[in-house]
Amino acid sequence: MKFTRKDFPEDFLFGVATSSYQIEGHAFGGAGRTHWDDFAATPGNVVRAENGDRACDHYHRYEEDLDLVKAAGLDAYRFSTSWARVLPEGRGQVNEAGLDFYDRLTDAMLERGIKPCATLYHWELPSPLADLGGWRNRDVAGWFGDFTEVLMKRIGDRMYSVAPINEPWCVAWLSHFMGFHAPGLRDIRATARAMHHVLLAHGRAIQVMRGLGMQNLGGVFNMEWSTAANDTPRRPPRGRALRRHLQPLVHRRRLQGRISADRARRARAAYAGELAG
Repeated sequence: MKFTRKDFPEDFLFGVATSSYQIEGHAFGGAGRTHWDDFAATPGNVVRAENGDRACDHYHRYEEDLDLVKAAGLDAYRFSTSWARVLPEGRGQVNEAGLDFYDRLTDAMLERGIKPCATLYHWELPSPLADLGGWRNRDVAGWFGDFTEVLMKRIGDRMYSVAPINEPWCVAWLSHFMGFHAPGLRDIRATARAMHHVLLAHGRAIQVMRGLGMQNLGGVFNMEWSTAANDTPRRPPRGRALRRHLQPLVHRRRLQGRISADRARRARAAYAGELAG
């Protein structure tokens, strides 16, 4: 299939997205240590023991990168900011070099006619806060609100859109229950706390930005469609039951902020039956 811009609404935005730890080069500019640095330094966690020290060297080459975005004819760039680059200890002393970098990056986007779309947190929690329990500690919501205020007072007036946290499911479940991402835990109690505190932090950041007069605020979610693993004639009814009960639980009800006890019970039953079969 071949599409052109004419096939889309006039106000449809085409863009690209990155995350700070994956591209910036965390060893530069006075950024503090993050729990992804710790996770990557632990043998067996990351292929070839790679880390974000240099990454794509976006810290030094952001203008070249933005030239590519402009040359591709794209409208928006969803970038993320590093908490530890702005506040190396996670709170307290501000790293002015970090704020200066995001200031330059924002202006460079605007100079090229690119809409700045910020994500405040893309998984790199400052290590000093991780040592205090990280997302398991309810105080993280306040710490995140303080970080939001420091950063958005500097660049918030030029943002097209802002989302506080990238993919809450990854921050909480993938990282605290499955252990695939930092901090690499496999603890259901830690997961439940992290899920709750991520939502509190999102809400606190939104409050802060609204207080600064900012608009076009939202969230970034990794939505998925569930499909039965086995489609043999014997299995479709169970697969349909799983999708019928689990899909609304995972997505629509979660976004609406309400899940009935009966819906949760039926979803658990469908899921248990699928595993047992």
